[in-house]
Formats: sequence, structure tokens, C-alpha cells
Amino acid sequence: MTATMKRLGLHGSMLAVSLLMMYPVFWWLGASLKTNAEMSSASLFPKKLNWSNFSEGWNAVPNYAFTHFYVNTFELVLGVLFTSIVSCSLVAFAFGRLDFPLRNVWFAIMLVTLMLPTQVTIVPQYVMFNELNWLNTYLPFYVPHLLAGGVGGPFFIYLLVQFIRSIPKELDESAKIDGCSWFGIYWRIVLPLIKPALVTVGIYCFLWNWDDFFGQMLYLNTVDKYTMNLALKLFIDSQGSVPWGQLLAMSLLSVVPSVLVFFFAQKHFVEGIASGAVKG
Repeated sequence: MTATMKRLGLHGSMLAVSLLMMYPVFWWLGASLKTNAEMSSASLFPKKLNWSNFSEGWNAVPNYAFTHFYVNTFELVLGVLFTSIVSCSLVAFAFGRLDFPLRNVWFAIMLVTLMLPTQVTIVPQYVMFNELNWLNTYLPFYVPHLLAGGVGGPFFIYLLVQFIRSIPKELDESAKIDGCSWFGIYWRIVLPLIKPALVTVGIYCFLWNWDDFFGQMLYLNTVDKYTMNLALKLFIDSQGSVPWGQLLAMSLLSVVPSVLVFFFAQKHFVEGIASGAVKG
């Protein structure tokens, strides 16, 4: 067998496996264009594409179009993204550059929290936020990330610390000679040099919080505050029939931002992960 035939066979096998793995996505696309009567059909796509599922699903919630839920989701996620990047980069800069008492001890404690299951803190956090009257607001999402906590906080700090420690300290000394403060070193020198790591943190933070159904369901309880994840739940009515085509059509639109973010930031994401593996 020639090298060309081997290559064709390898590529053909990879294509076949890829199509097999993509079958659920193809089914999802086809089902979003079906009527309820066609959902049990074995065919992947309906005979007639029911595009009205998208328009009807978009306005299916009384008094609210899905534009409202999109805006709510972006408001929540982008707020968490900004607070998380700012707080985690500041904490990572302190661990990576500053000398303060018990620095290694505090860093070890921070690493230990990586092994703490999120479920352990749910009840005390809920009680605390309830006492602060923060339920049905976005503060339970913003404030923990503003304090370098929240989902992924310790992991983000650890990742950024590895990048910061790889930056030569001679740059700090040169900046101090020019009269630069510690914050100036952080803002003008460190942040531009750890851009791949910041993009990686941003992608993780965006995806995790965009898909966070449990946390949003726990703290948000009125429709006007609902995100895309919670809005999809409104389609399921135990007392009546579920418009599955509309539900699947809206769920398809709900993942578009996540796909676009990863697609356009993939280069920086891979660069950040690869650089972190080498520098760590």
C-alpha cells in the first residue's frame, strides 16, 4: 500500500469518526426544525423545514422576547468576566512579585481551595446572600469574583502566577529606577506580557458562567432577571405539551455566543495553555 493510500485511509477514518461524534449536533439541528408530531420520526431532518420554530420560540415567553434574556445573560457574564480578570490578576501579581509575610503559606492555602467541592459552600453562601438581601440580583455572582473567589478563582490565580513568575524581575528593577510604582509595574509591564493567560482566563470564565444553570437558578427567581438558561426552562410545562421544536431552536441559539467566543479566541487560548505548560 502506498503512502498516499495510507494517508487517504487515515483521513477517511478520522472523517468517519468525526461525523459519528457530530451526530448529536446534526440531530439537534434537525429537531429544531421539526414539529412535535415529527419528533419521534427516525429521519434526521424533517421533510419540510419548520423555520417558524425560531420566530415563535423567540417570542414564546409572555411579555418578554428572548432579546431580554440575551441582554441579561451578557450583563451577568461580562460583569463576572471583568471582575474576575481584575481581581485574579491583582492577586496573582501579589503572589508572583511582592514579598509579604507568610506569602507561601497563603499561596498554599489558596491551592488547597482548588480541592474544595463547590457543593460544600452552596448552603452557607446562600444563607449569607439572603441575609444581605442580594437574592434575585447579580451581586451573588459579581462580589465573589470581585474578591478573587467564585467559580475558577483559585485556578485562574494559579495560572496567572506561573506566567508572572516567568517574567524577568530585571524589568521591575528598571521600572523602579524610572520612578514606576508597584501598580505601574502591574499595569504597564506585567499585564501586557501575560495577555495570552488573560485571554485563557477570560474564555474559561465566559464559558463556565454562560453555562452556569444551577447558580443562576439558585439566586434568580423572577422572569425579568432570568438568563438564557433559565428562560429555556419556561418552555417545559408539566401541565401541557412542550413545544420541543421551539425549545431546541432557542437552545441552539443560546450556544452561539460560546461557540463564537471560542472560535475567534482559539489562537490565544491555545497559546495561553501551551505557554503555561512550558513556563509552569
